[in-house]
This record gives sequence, structure tokens and C-alpha cells, in this order.
Amino acid sequence: MLKDITFYAFVVIALINTIHFGLYIAGANIYDVKQIWRKRHLPKAKRGKHPLVTILIPAHNEESGIIKTLESVRKSSYRKLQILVVDDASTDTTRSLVWRYMKDHPHLNIRLLRKQKNVGKGEAMNHALKKYAEGDLLMTIDADSEIAKNSIKNAVRYFEEDPEIVGLAANVQVKENGTMLGLLQKFEHMIGYRSKKFYTLTNSEFIIGGVASTYRMDVVKRAKFYDTDTQTEDIGLSMKLVSKGNLHQRIIYASDVLALTEGVQTYKALFKQRYRWKLGMLQNIIKYGKMIGNNDQIYSRMLTLYRLPMAIFSELVLLVEPILLMYIIYLSIVKDSPLTMLGAYLTITLYVLWTIWPDEHTKTKDKFRLSLYSPIMYFVFYIMNIVQLVAIIRCLKDNKKMLRKVKTGGAWVSPKRATASN
Repeated sequence: MLKDITFYAFVVIALINTIHFGLYIAGANIYDVKQIWRKRHLPKAKRGKHPLVTILIPAHNEESGIIKTLESVRKSSYRKLQILVVDDASTDTTRSLVWRYMKDHPHLNIRLLRKQKNVGKGEAMNHALKKYAEGDLLMTIDADSEIAKNSIKNAVRYFEEDPEIVGLAANVQVKENGTMLGLLQKFEHMIGYRSKKFYTLTNSEFIIGGVASTYRMDVVKRAKFYDTDTQTEDIGLSMKLVSKGNLHQRIIYASDVLALTEGVQTYKALFKQRYRWKLGMLQNIIKYGKMIGNNDQIYSRMLTLYRLPMAIFSELVLLVEPILLMYIIYLSIVKDSPLTMLGAYLTITLYVLWTIWPDEHTKTKDKFRLSLYSPIMYFVFYIMNIVQLVAIIRCLKDNKKMLRKVKTGGAWVSPKRATASN
């Protein structure tokens, strides 16, 4: 009986995952073609009519990366900027580094704001937005990240082209650091962000991460800024906007708005980070759960009947995945059927290759180099599966936090960074 249940569960999950892979691949390719057509037919930008963009950089003990972040903004091809750095009670040299940078670049429209108490990222950003932000658009950049030269300009064009776009997720790539952990995070981001192309194509996106996320300022103000009752204020804001309807207030993914970020440097930090992300995701899904299966005309059906239910289904699959993995091994060894394991291995390997080669921002020599890692990524990904499994088990254990019956705490701690700013 148990074998039958396990077998049918394996078949159903394998079928759903295969359909997913097919949709992601097809959707991403269609998105790429549409982007090529779009760029070829973009009208020339009008002079003097561009919106002011507020660049918001929250920081807590970010002395190792804050200058690189500011430099990437300074070198941007888009010049109509207001830069707000919010130092949330840093105890290192973050504040003095920013002061020195401001003195060295007096022409920049930059302001340093400081919170005396570590109130948390969401509350610190709200302080800046409510009192000092003047832009028509808002882009937030984490202080361990950098943006490409044309990222702000490209982001602005989307909002100028389509008045129904209210939020935009950037293409976030992880900087390589020469370790297996760094490689794992790089591949994970490449695969995850490529799937966003399909979500944008089907108007089912509901997550905008914090790195280079961009919004219309008036929409953020009407939403009363970031909520601070969950662990992930960035996911919370995007879901709050989507909950008001996504047919005429769309959030999208923009592959040409490139941002680079540091991955965590240790496995301990990875477990901690993914627990926070998982807790925040589940908190927000529960908070805005009314959208799941909702037939209201303000929502796209792909969001309410596919994307959100699948987000929950993926978490449930994560819980039974160890059993399914053991079953695959059982079939491969006991039943003398290596094709079962081989089929899963080849599927993941080909999917990784299919993610690498269409990537717009990876040089050809790097595509060849990364392709050499693809045969081992099937096994490496199980490291992340373990991390995710531990995260969801911890969330279930901390169910009062997940249900927001107790506060999760506002203070934040920045993880160890790889390099120091000059």
C-alpha cells in the first residue's frame, strides 16, 4: 500500500515538474524573442522629460560593500537621481565611509540618513521614503549589491512605455567567489530568475526582491509603504500591490535591469538566510491568501489558479522530497532500473545548460566554463534542497511566527561579506 502511494506520488510530482520545465523553457524563449522585438522598435527617448528616480540604499554594518554600491550608481548612464543612504545604527565604519564619499563627490544629489536604533530594514526605508523621497520612481539597492551602467535607464523605459506597470523586478546575479557554495548560489539565481520570464509573460509574477526593485512612487505611497510585520518587507510590498489587482497594476521582471549581489559566505549563513526568506514568504502567502483561487475580475487567472497554488504545492513537495528521493534510489537499485535515476539526472543537467546558454549577460567563454559544472549540479542542488527543507521545518516549528501571532523582530544583522570597500 505504501509503495503504491509512493509510486503514484512520484509519478504525479514528476509529471508536474516536467510540465513546469516545459513551460519555463518555452515561456523564457518567447520572452527573449519579445525583448529582441521590443528593443528594435523602441522609440528614441525624449529629452528633458525623464522622471526623477529616488535610489534608496538601506545599510547596517556594510562597510565592505557600500562604496562599490555607490560607485555603481554614480557611474549610471541615467543622471536624474536622488540618492538616499539609510544607515540603520551601524556599528562599523559605514557612516564615515559614506560621509567621505559625499565629500569626494559633491555634485551628487546624495543624502545620508541615520537611525540611532537598529529598527530593521523595512522601518528604516519607510523613514526615508516618508520624509525625504522626492522621486517619481523608487529603486532600492542593497548595500552589498551593484547595478550595471544602463540598469536605471532600462528600468525607467519600462515605466515610460506602459502606465500599467507599477513594479519591476531586476535580473539579480550572484558574484562568483571561487567556492562551491558561491557556484551553487549563482546557478540557483540564474535558474530562478529565468523562470520569472515565464511569470511576466503570463502576468503571474508576485515577487519583487529587494535588489534593484523599482516602483512608481505614488503607488508605494498609496500602499502606505513597506509593512514591517513579516520577515521579508520586499516580498510583502509586491504582494500588497498585487493583492489590489494585477490586471491593470502589473509587476514584471526585466532581464536588462542587471544587478550583481554577493552570496553568503558560509553554510551557516545560508541556513540562516533561507530560513528568513522562507518564513517571510510563508507569512506573506498566508497574509494575502485570499488571492489563491480567487475568481475576482481584478486578478489574472494565471496568478490565482496557477502561480500561487503552485507556490504552496512546491513547499509541500519539499517536505516529501526525501521520501521520493529514497524511492528513486530504490527503483534504480532494487528493481535494476537505472533509467529512473538517469532520466532525472539528464533532465536537470539539460535544464541547467538551457539556462546558461540563452543568458543575455554571460560572456561566451564563461558559458563554456559554467557548462563544465552542469554535470555535477544535479547532486549539488541537493545541498540547497536540504537547506530549504530545514527552513520549512523550522517555519512549521515556529508556526506562531509564520501565522504572525507573535512579532518576528525588526532588527537586522548583515552577513559576513567577501571583500572590503576601498
